Amino acid sequence: MRIRNTMAGILLPAISVFAASQPPKEPLGLVPIIWPEDNPYSPEKAELGRLLYFDPRLSADGTVSCATCHSPKFAFTDGAPVSTGIRGQKGGRSAPTVLNRAYSLAQFWDGRAATLEEQAVGPMANPIEMGNTHQAVVARLKTIAGYRQRFQRAFGVEDFTIDHVAKAITTFERTVLSGNSRYDRYKAGDKKALSGKQVRGMKVFFDVAKCDQCHEGINFTSNMYANIGVGMDKPQPDLGRFAVTKDPKDWGAFKTPTLREIEHTAPYMHDGSQKTLEEVVDFYNKGGIPNQNLDQKIKKLSLNAEDRQALVAFLKALSGDGWQQIKAPESFPQ
Repeated sequence: MRIRNTMAGILLPAISVFAASQPPKEPLGLVPIIWPEDNPYSPEKAELGRLLYFDPRLSADGTVSCATCHSPKFAFTDGAPVSTGIRGQKGGRSAPTVLNRAYSLAQFWDGRAATLEEQAVGPMANPIEMGNTHQAVVARLKTIAGYRQRFQRAFGVEDFTIDHVAKAITTFERTVLSGNSRYDRYKAGDKKALSGKQVRGMKVFFDVAKCDQCHEGINFTSNMYANIGVGMDKPQPDLGRFAVTKDPKDWGAFKTPTLREIEHTAPYMHDGSQKTLEEVVDFYNKGGIPNQNLDQKIKKLSLNAEDRQALVAFLKALSGDGWQQIKAPESFPQ
């Protein structure tokens, strides 16, 4: 089935990368995604979500899309210390990757969004990011015949709301996965998948440095929050989770990010202050930055140079497959 681009007079494929009625199979090392009961997978929603994700018309001035800060080019980040929104405005935090966000609980570095759907619409109404309003986003999309047709196919309604927009975008985002890494293949029985240096780094990660106290499970994150000292030596530090909960135990704490594709998501930390994995390992090796609420798990590691190099090599073995085939649309609904 094809729909007509009424302005350009060309035929566009109705579905491009999500033709199957079932969601893409999770790569090796991951577990089946639990789709929300009120937002189950459909290929129509996934393709609609892909279009919306890359479409800059969701921003107030038509210059910024979700993909501006979460681009496939940078493993669904933007490669910058902090993100840039409309009119060149700079945000205060680094853009976290969308990869494997289906396995995450609360969203944003401070966990202020309880669901992925809630997160998806947040930047649209942020004056620094996309600078729009939810009402204006929906109103603009309703003027586009191609989008009205796609919402009808995905949800059975042309009179859609911002909730439908969120559900479409997050259906797409839940298909953005990374697995089948060298580490996954090693764990599955291929003992040649890791080099000797990476095996040594794996032992440092799990047995010596005990990085898995926070970076645990199939997605290498506890989905919890910790104060490791980043930025706490600044005159006015970003207080992270504390600004949301007002709980003293959350002072200076930020959500633990996934380590999947960490090789490709530099710079690191919530403020983008660490440029390389070597810098990150050195930061932890020194015991973070002391402050009034430093997590008790953060201690000096005293790793030698060989162990630090091996740990970096292991972290690079967490790069995998599943997301590289996702491309920006060649055209958008008109």
